[in-house]
Amino acid sequence: MNTDIEKAGPVFDGELVDDTLPQPRPRSRKGRFKTWWLRSPRVPAAFKDPAQARQAAKDAVVGLLRMPWRFAGAVVRGAVAGARLWRRWVTVRDYREAAEGSEKLADKFTEIRELTLFRWRVTGAVVVAVAVAGGLVALLYGARPLWIAGGALAIALAVLGRRKDGSPGRKPTLAGPRTLTWTMDPQVLVDAFRDAKLIGKDELLRLVQRPARVGDGWSVIVDLPATRKAADVVKNREALASALAVDEVQLTVERVRGNGGHAGRVSMWVADEDPYASPPLATPLLDVQKWDAWRPVPFGRDARDRRISLPLVWTSLLVGAIPRQGKTFAARLAAAGLILDAWVRLYVADFKAGKDWDAAAQVAHRFMSGDDAEHVLGLKDWLVELVGEVQSRYRRMRDLDDVTCPESKVTPQMSRDVSLNMPITAIFIDEVQVPLEDRTPVEVQGKTLTAGEYIGELLTWLAKKGPAAGIVLVLATQRPDSRTIPSGLRAVLGSRFALRVMDWRDSNIVLGEQMNTRGYDSSRLLPSHKGVGILRPDGDTDAGADVLAMTVRTYYMPNEDWQTICQRGRILREEAGTLTGHAAGEDTTPVLDSAAVSKVIGKGQQAPALPEPLASVVDYLGPDIDRREFVPSAELVEALDVDATSFGTQMGDLGCRSVRDRITEDGRVRQVRGYLTADLRRVRDEGVL
Repeated sequence: MNTDIEKAGPVFDGELVDDTLPQPRPRSRKGRFKTWWLRSPRVPAAFKDPAQARQAAKDAVVGLLRMPWRFAGAVVRGAVAGARLWRRWVTVRDYREAAEGSEKLADKFTEIRELTLFRWRVTGAVVVAVAVAGGLVALLYGARPLWIAGGALAIALAVLGRRKDGSPGRKPTLAGPRTLTWTMDPQVLVDAFRDAKLIGKDELLRLVQRPARVGDGWSVIVDLPATRKAADVVKNREALASALAVDEVQLTVERVRGNGGHAGRVSMWVADEDPYASPPLATPLLDVQKWDAWRPVPFGRDARDRRISLPLVWTSLLVGAIPRQGKTFAARLAAAGLILDAWVRLYVADFKAGKDWDAAAQVAHRFMSGDDAEHVLGLKDWLVELVGEVQSRYRRMRDLDDVTCPESKVTPQMSRDVSLNMPITAIFIDEVQVPLEDRTPVEVQGKTLTAGEYIGELLTWLAKKGPAAGIVLVLATQRPDSRTIPSGLRAVLGSRFALRVMDWRDSNIVLGEQMNTRGYDSSRLLPSHKGVGILRPDGDTDAGADVLAMTVRTYYMPNEDWQTICQRGRILREEAGTLTGHAAGEDTTPVLDSAAVSKVIGKGQQAPALPEPLASVVDYLGPDIDRREFVPSAELVEALDVDATSFGTQMGDLGCRSVRDRITEDGRVRQVRGYLTADLRRVRDEGVL
């Protein structure tokens, strides 16, 4: 045996722990109890949140103060209801109605008369008996028993007179003015939902969050009955506002999304008064020296006075409105945040030919103001230059390492690296309908197109491919219709802002198809609400990432403030050495890369002919394809003189499925099959693109 070998001790598995680092502390019983208390659904919300507790205390005090008056009112209603019940009984109303229903009233007249007299005798006997009994009790025991009996009778009448739907005599035929109860009584809310036909008569709402004051209004979150959808409440917001006796601008209804929401959970906020009646607020960008373009730009405030910021990088924006509603102001708010970032390159084209954008000339890399054909052709050259720039950026990003460029997208560090030359580039086009409607002929790869068609193709391509390469597209128009802005372009513009327009069709052109049926229609905005519009953001906002759209009042930025911001932006660029192009007095002739443009624009410029029978349908409808919502199949079959069966089969093969809808003919509503014009436009535009 080898004595040099010693027996080793036990071997333990372990883990190296650094005592210098903070170690997790074991949870105490107190901590576990606190966690259970805050998360348990059995603990009322008033015992978890101080704000909820304060609101519950206020409600309790208000309830105690109102209780005597509510009890007296219930007793009076109970007395009236009891009197009506007695009258119905003493006049044998039930027996009389049964006889009338069986058409035997004449045969039963004698019996009804005798039964009526008998019930009157019973009534008299009961009155005399009660009076004699009351007198004897008072004589023998004093007035205390009478007070006790009177109290019991009052309680019984109060129970009988409690507010309950369907009971006779509870709701007068003529009432006073309808006003929202200032305490946002849950019963008032349930009645409003029933009156608006959003829930049934026997259905109830479930309170998720009790009514509480939020800002200058009341906020509440409710769960709808099973099978009821929050989308229907949002869609019928006007009916709910009528039931609550407030203007619809005072009512904000949103579906609660995410982990804490579901399809039947609704968040409501009711303002005390018109939230847009006060003077607008100045833009907070006046108080900052510089801004980061990668941060959302302060855009306005919603009805709850929450600050709404608009993300611009990696997306695009369309602003639409009728004249003098604040369209240019809204576009300049988006530009202000980018101007205060010295690393942003700006292209500004003002086809209004006014002076609203003149101050931007001192910071813009490219600038023009005018509405002549030469300005339209100049914009065309800008866009061709930008298409080549985007292609160049994608080629250069392929050669960068994964640390510098993790994805095929421009990063904040890349946009500020002078050696890479990939700054955030924003192009603002005011009155974009002017270049899009221009009919000046241009030659593209040997084919003749109008300048408007070519610019539409270039803008569509930039909206699709440009955002990831750092191109921000902002378009503003006072003529939001499908013939002015191609549907292919509208479909790829991420963010939309619709100020007041003439009708729901124009609103849908800006916000998207069927948005009016989802409760968002900018044609319903009041003319007095300047700068108020419906924002459909592409990205997270202060109102939440899952909000489909919201009503926003933009910040106020008059010309003097706009000039101040532009002057500040020029100083920032001079200090950073990023002042280029028009603002620096350099040659602004665009450098055109025809080879790059031909790869994406040059081919297929002429739209292929639409297949039949879709081409005939589009020709027959003409401008009505944008004005009508529904076209009956019978109308199309008769107008085109085709076989109904083969017509339906061919349209189905093209992607147009017939649906049932209601139409009014000769004052009668009937259900017929037909086609939604939204589907026809979609298939038409897909065929063109």
